[in-house]
Amino acid sequence: MDRDKITKRISADLKYLKEFTATPGNGCTRMPFTQETRYAAEYLKKIMEDAGLEVREDCVGNVFGTLPGEDRSLPCVMVGSHYDSVYNGGDYDGIAGVISAVELARLLQDEGKRLRSDLVVAAFMDEEGCRFGTGYFGSKCMLGQMTVEECKHYTDKDDISVYDAMTEYGLVPENLKDAAWPEGSIGHYIELHIEQGPVLDANQIELGLVNCIVGIQRYIVKVQGRSDHAGTTPMDMRQDAVNMAAKVIGKIGDMAKAEGSGTVATVGYMKVTPSAMNVVAESVDFSIDIRSTDNAIIDKIASQIWAELDRETQATGASWSADSKLTITPVDLSPAMLDIMEESCKEHGYSYLRMPSGAGHDALAIGQSLDTVMIFVPSKDGRSHCPVEYTPYEAFSKAIEVLYDLINRV
Repeated sequence: MDRDKITKRISADLKYLKEFTATPGNGCTRMPFTQETRYAAEYLKKIMEDAGLEVREDCVGNVFGTLPGEDRSLPCVMVGSHYDSVYNGGDYDGIAGVISAVELARLLQDEGKRLRSDLVVAAFMDEEGCRFGTGYFGSKCMLGQMTVEECKHYTDKDDISVYDAMTEYGLVPENLKDAAWPEGSIGHYIELHIEQGPVLDANQIELGLVNCIVGIQRYIVKVQGRSDHAGTTPMDMRQDAVNMAAKVIGKIGDMAKAEGSGTVATVGYMKVTPSAMNVVAESVDFSIDIRSTDNAIIDKIASQIWAELDRETQATGASWSADSKLTITPVDLSPAMLDIMEESCKEHGYSYLRMPSGAGHDALAIGQSLDTVMIFVPSKDGRSHCPVEYTPYEAFSKAIEVLYDLINRV
């Protein structure tokens, strides 16, 4: 296997794709159902066709390329990731896994090999959930786990729903059910991804073999107070939404720290209404993202937050509500595929570490019901979801060698 050739092809594709951003010069901003995702999807379809794959885009914006196997009646081996991004994100998150999957198909073609079953390269729409606050949209549609009603419910910061965004993109949301793959048609799902954390890079370890992915709960909370004059309303007569929300938010990080075991909780979005310097805030909307490998811990922290919100709002006669955006449980990944990858690492002389993933990935949604595994490559200084995100292209070629062994052995 010519690693230099692999590295050059991956480098060329990723450098081309990073141009499809709404924020040139300030990271990758490729929100779902936008012009940037359309450009990326068309490029992905082109390189999949050039690799000899049977290419289609489904009714929710997922792109699939299939390399026929010897027995097409067998469940396929699917390899892929997502092609959307966060706001001002990096050039490798998600999309590098898609390009690496295309490269696996190219290698099979170069060597004139066919797997026993079909190899399917997958590029999923809207894994990040950054625009609509959800997550894993494309992969959950593939699993038959999304509804038209949910598409109408979830909206972005401009109050555009998933339903409306899909329609504007040229899709028909009522066809959502057609995105679901028949039960038993996917035998294995494999995902390559940058680590997005510091462990591999700090310890100079070449590859991470992911054995578990955290569960996640996401909410948008609204604290509803009352708008009053900032100068004339006594402090003990206020229903100050910012004051109440801030008291609760200030405790959330400590709740996660108290649980340990890699548990994290984040408030990353806030909206104050009316957002004026001389007005007591009427309402505050803020996000909550809780993650842990232990689902009981996630539930515990959520309950603690609700209790704090009760305490603060009841003291002033205010109120609060929470809209659940995502609930997904932790998942253990395939022991058999992990063993194959570990054996391959040893054969190639690559250093490796079995490790959990603190980020979600499409593998989290898919792993709930299908045989799934992930492989990580190092992120320089552990940075991700930002413009400085970087992984040397050579790292992808090492992971691809291991995955090439895996798809030929499963």
